[in-house]
Amino acid sequence: MVALDLKTQSVPRIQNKKTPPFKCTTVSIQEIVEKGYRMEASFFGIEGRQARRDIENCKYPVIYLCGDSGIATSYHRPRFKRVYVEKSDCPIYQPAQINELYPKPSAYISDLTQTDIDALSVKKGQILLTCSGTIGNCTYVRDALENQIFSHDLIRIEPKEYNGYIYAYLKSKLGFAIINTNNYGAVISHIEPKHLNNIPIPNPPPILKQKIHSLIEDSFRLRDESNELMDEAQSLLKQAFHLPDIEVLQKKAKQYGKKADLLNYSVPLSKLNNRLDGSYHAPIVKFIEKYLLKHAKEVTTINNSQVSKSVILPGRFKRIYVKEGSGIAFFGGKQLFELDPSSKKYLSLIHHREGIKNQLTLHEDMTMITCSGTIGKVAIVPEHWEGWTANQHIIRVIPASKNIAGYLYAWLSSNYAYPLITRHTYGSAVDEISDKQVAEITMPICRDESIQQQINSKVLIANKKRAKAYELEQEALTVLNDKVIYAQ
Repeated sequence: MVALDLKTQSVPRIQNKKTPPFKCTTVSIQEIVEKGYRMEASFFGIEGRQARRDIENCKYPVIYLCGDSGIATSYHRPRFKRVYVEKSDCPIYQPAQINELYPKPSAYISDLTQTDIDALSVKKGQILLTCSGTIGNCTYVRDALENQIFSHDLIRIEPKEYNGYIYAYLKSKLGFAIINTNNYGAVISHIEPKHLNNIPIPNPPPILKQKIHSLIEDSFRLRDESNELMDEAQSLLKQAFHLPDIEVLQKKAKQYGKKADLLNYSVPLSKLNNRLDGSYHAPIVKFIEKYLLKHAKEVTTINNSQVSKSVILPGRFKRIYVKEGSGIAFFGGKQLFELDPSSKKYLSLIHHREGIKNQLTLHEDMTMITCSGTIGKVAIVPEHWEGWTANQHIIRVIPASKNIAGYLYAWLSSNYAYPLITRHTYGSAVDEISDKQVAEITMPICRDESIQQQINSKVLIANKKRAKAYELEQEALTVLNDKVIYAQ
C-alpha cells in the first residue's frame, strides 16, 4: 500500500502541534498499475474518489463518456502559432470565455495562420471543455457560439444523443471532481481527450435523460433570446443618436497634429480638467460627445438624480470565507459576464454583516462596472443574483427606477460608452477608476421617450430570460442529483 499526501504530493511527514492537518488517503499498488502508473496525489484525490464511489453506488448502470463503448467522441486541435491582425474575418475566442453569456471576440487572426481555421470552429450541439490551466469548465454550443473559432485549449465533445444530459453531468459537482482527477502537469495542468475514456456516467432510462436534455436546451435557448434582445436594444440606441459604427468614429478620431514626429493632439487649457495624461483626452471622446449633443434631448451624467440613486465603490476588506450554505455567495469581476459565476466563494455573515448590508449586496437590475485591473466590463444584475455579493473591484450603479434601469445598462455597456469610461483610468501599475469618476460619465437622454422605453424594456425582458435560463439549468442539475445519481 502507498500513502499519498494530497497537499504536498509526497509521503506524509510525522506531524507535530505546529504542522497543519492535511488530506491523505491510501492507494494500493494494484490501483496505481490499473490507473496507468499515475503517481500524482491529485489523481487519487479524496473528492474525486468519493465522486467515483457515488457513481458506482448509483442505482443505474454506469457507462463511460468516450472511448470504444462511450456515448460521445472527443478531440482537440493541434497547437499552432497565431498570427494576430487588427481586424479580419477570423475572430478568435479564448477558452476562458466559454461561460460568458454573450462572448465577444478577444482578437482576430490572419487567414495566413498556418492551421486549419475551419476546423477550429465549434459546432452546434458540441460540449466544450477547458483542458489547459483551468480544467473542467464546460459549456453547451448553441446559437451564440456556433461556428465561432476557439483555440486548441478546448476539448470538443460530440455526444451521440442526449447532449444536454451529458453537459449537465459534466457541469455537476461530481462530474467536475472526476474530470479534475485526470489532469497532469507540474506548472500548468492539462487533460487530453483520451482521459475522457474512463469518465464514468450513470445511464438512467431515456425519459430521465430526455428531461434533463430538454431543460438544458431550453436554458440555452433563453440565453440566445436574451442576447438577441440586447442586440436590438443596442441597435435602437445607435439609431436614436444617429451614431455611426464605432470603427468609423475611431478613424475620424485619428486626427493627430502632423508637425511632430509622433502621434499627438492638442488640448486647450480650459479642457484639461486637471488631467495631464493623454488617454483622458483621447479624440474619440470628443467625436462621440459631438453626436450626443447634436441628437440627444439632454446630455447629463450618471449621478443625475433622474438616472441613478447612487454610485457605490465598496471599501477594501479582509475576506473571511465559509463553506457553501453557511454564508453569502461572493464573486469577482472575472466572472461578471457569467450566468452562474464559476469559482464563487461564500462570505461569512458574522464577520461581514455590515459590509454586506451597506456596500457589497447586489440587487436586481443594478449596473456593475469593473474598476480595477480590467476597466469597463459592464453587467446588469439578474434576478437570481439578488442578495449575492461581489468584491470591491466592481462599482455598483443603482438606477433611479425600473423606468431607466435597462436603458442605463444599455448605454454603459455600449461601444460608445466604453471610451467614456476608460478615459478616466489612472494608476501606474494597476489601472483604476473611482466611483466619483463613474458618476461623471456622460449620459444621453433620448429625444423620443418611446424609443428610450423600448430600449429599457428590451434589456429588462432579456435580463428576466437570463434568470429563467439559470433556473432551468439548476432544475436540470437537481433532477440529475435527485433522480439519477442519488436516486433511492
